[in-house]
Amino acid sequence: MTQTCPFAIDPMVGDLAGETAYLRAAGPLTRIELLGVPAWTVTEHAVARQLLVDPRLIKDINGWSLWNSGVVTRQWPLIGMIDAGRSMFTVDGAEHRRLRIKTTQALSPRRLEDIRPVIERLTSELLDDLSAAGDSVVDLKEVFAYPLPMRVISELMGVDRADHPMLLTWYKAFFSLLTPQDERLRVIDEMDRYYTDLVRKKTADPTDDLTSALILATDGGEPLTEEEVVGNLKALVAAGHETTVGLILNAVRALLTRPEQLDKVRSGDIEWKQAVEETLRWDSPVTHLLMRFATEDITIGDTVIEKGEGVVMSYRAIGRDTAVHGEDSDEFDLTRTTSHRHLTFGHGPHICPGAALSRLEAGIALPALFDRFPNIRLAVPVEEIRNLPVLTQNDLAAFPVHLG
Repeated sequence: MTQTCPFAIDPMVGDLAGETAYLRAAGPLTRIELLGVPAWTVTEHAVARQLLVDPRLIKDINGWSLWNSGVVTRQWPLIGMIDAGRSMFTVDGAEHRRLRIKTTQALSPRRLEDIRPVIERLTSELLDDLSAAGDSVVDLKEVFAYPLPMRVISELMGVDRADHPMLLTWYKAFFSLLTPQDERLRVIDEMDRYYTDLVRKKTADPTDDLTSALILATDGGEPLTEEEVVGNLKALVAAGHETTVGLILNAVRALLTRPEQLDKVRSGDIEWKQAVEETLRWDSPVTHLLMRFATEDITIGDTVIEKGEGVVMSYRAIGRDTAVHGEDSDEFDLTRTTSHRHLTFGHGPHICPGAALSRLEAGIALPALFDRFPNIRLAVPVEEIRNLPVLTQNDLAAFPVHLG
């Protein structure tokens, strides 16, 4: 790829492998451009761990000089990733801890264990539907990897299944860089109204779901405000289904193109959880996570992140760090002993609260898929599987397979 400074991240995601290689070679901190907006990106594991716990880097958009000066406005296509309302994803310090504690209370290990049979049932239902397809070509994303996480997160949140098509349409429009910004802003407003209505219904008539649990969580203090519950819900649903879609598809792609490794995991020589972790490391469903802002100058080696500048975590590049995963870090290897040391779900105070749920879904979905369809195979050469124009997610356009 052509070397430029700042390096322009390709919004069409035409060569993700080449982009990752370039960023890795450019050093631990690299100047990038996101749709005309400059920032720093982190591509090294050790530097990422250091900065993800540095209190001088905050999530509050008001710490961004380009926002405060008006250079970046609501017309920037990625603004919805950063200015997403008040939630645990957009505040720091004591306020972040208050919002996060209430969310982790609601998303407890007990609740996750309770939802395991639900995930198993939903997975089985989707696979039953697929069985009728015979050996015809199907888009595994559209019929399995995409609907499963949305059904799971909706069951968890108490969202009506009849709303799924609408929600999926909204999130497709929100993430795609082909969506005109005025349309994206309209979608954001519609999602705000939808989740506000949901929260008000659950406030009036709480049930046994995560939305009600967020409303009722107190930890001895003040409950979340309506705005805070809505903000947390929007972010949890977005992250809760997008990450898992990418994880499932990237794992299937890696295994179908490496039959000897697929044989090992299917025979039980290697556990499925190892396939999940190696996929998370090697082909992270999150490509570039936006964004933190420096409250003062931060020196990393010979580089200074100046006060007010934005910092991105390029998790796909971080997962290929040779200092952590060896000189063969570009290879998918289920025997790798460092697979679990990835940072795909973050690190520090803002580590993803839904990580356990995503792992649980993939750990159920993958063996069930390969058990039901042991002869599943790609319907096109792997080189023809393309990414959608989504700058932040490793989101595939389609995944055609023969089920066998």
